[in-house]
Amino acid sequence: MLAHNESHMENKSNAYTRRSLLKTIAVGSGTLALSHFAGATALAQQLPAAAKRLPSFTGPGPNPYWNSVGPMATYPQKAPLVLLTDRPVQLETPRNYFLNAITPNEAFFVRWHLESIPNEVDLSSWRLRIEGNVNKPLALTFSDLLHKFKPVTLAAVNQCSGNSRSRFGPRVAGGQWGNGAMGCARWTGVHFRELLDMAGVKSGSVQVQMQGLERGKGPKGMPSYEFKKSLDLSNPVLDESIVAYSMNGEPLPMLNGFPIRLIVPGYFATYWVKCLTEVRLLDKPDENFWMNPAYRVPDTPRGTTTSADVAAGKVRMIPINRMPVRSFIISPDGATKIPAGLPVTVRGTSFSGYGRVAKVEFSDATRGGWREAKLGEDLGPYAFRTWEYPWTPDRPGKYSLAVRATDEKGNVQPDEGVWNPGGYLWNKIERQEVTVGEPA
Repeated sequence: MLAHNESHMENKSNAYTRRSLLKTIAVGSGTLALSHFAGATALAQQLPAAAKRLPSFTGPGPNPYWNSVGPMATYPQKAPLVLLTDRPVQLETPRNYFLNAITPNEAFFVRWHLESIPNEVDLSSWRLRIEGNVNKPLALTFSDLLHKFKPVTLAAVNQCSGNSRSRFGPRVAGGQWGNGAMGCARWTGVHFRELLDMAGVKSGSVQVQMQGLERGKGPKGMPSYEFKKSLDLSNPVLDESIVAYSMNGEPLPMLNGFPIRLIVPGYFATYWVKCLTEVRLLDKPDENFWMNPAYRVPDTPRGTTTSADVAAGKVRMIPINRMPVRSFIISPDGATKIPAGLPVTVRGTSFSGYGRVAKVEFSDATRGGWREAKLGEDLGPYAFRTWEYPWTPDRPGKYSLAVRATDEKGNVQPDEGVWNPGGYLWNKIERQEVTVGEPA
């Protein structure tokens, strides 16, 4: 009976999603556009008051703040977010949005790789093309995706590979993200495997390559005019992946990949190709820049190494893949003093790319040991899992609050950082310093 009710609710949700999309977009002739990121309109609205709270740079040591230290900025379809760069656009989600398991679309982080990003998509001419080593090349319209396939919905965390890069010491190149380059949404779309099966994968195919609409020169000295990512056809994550046309019951924001993006649950966002428009079946491994040398990690425990070993050529590098288990304290944030004896609910979120979070533990560093927190609603194995712990500081002073998560595969957050040249895979136990004062 429970399974029937869950299925009924999902069907209602999917039906609502499709009705909403049809209302919002004139399918087959509609165009969704943003204002151009050029000239005076290119720069987001700056909020100087927010920018003044933090220094402009925290190096050369690790960034001590929860978020990165850029100014707040407002872009189309977005609430004020932390601005890292405007070409390519990189926007980080402020800490307060992570008190809930689902991140609002307007607060969802943004990360593009190339400077020329789409600001308009005309659905009358747009197609999703599936080509390459296939029996039947496809050119699917948005309406095809919406009506010709059974919709599927899943909640999953999308996390930038470089999230928390500013924690690294010594620092490495790349966007100096704090902890906010992540978000969790309910994604609705079509099973990716169903589309591949419809095209008919030919014998000898080894990888599937995905490409979006962004264009540009890429990193200096390393031309990469298109963003392309590939996954092995034998990788079981393809069975869980979907091509999403809806995000939290609405069309995807332009900056988050309208009209469709690939959802690869448990994997870092580099594989979640935005504005997906071309899928190719390959008969040999993909060696484009974004697969090699970009987005690779040491083939070592936790992906950690040293700069000396990298320079000496001692480290074998492999493509980044699943996200390690993580947890965060969101509240209290240390901004205000807490009166001694006042009960406080410590709240946060957690997730893992390897499956459900099974346990979250809290410590205040003064009583010793770890105590189990209460977990929030289970939205699925790859979604945020909120947690809370009732805490009463009994005396004034400085407290260091800590949190760690354990996933269903037994992976536990460590208390040691990592180092690698890409600034990836950070999942050290998070701590929050708070001050407790005398009660009034």
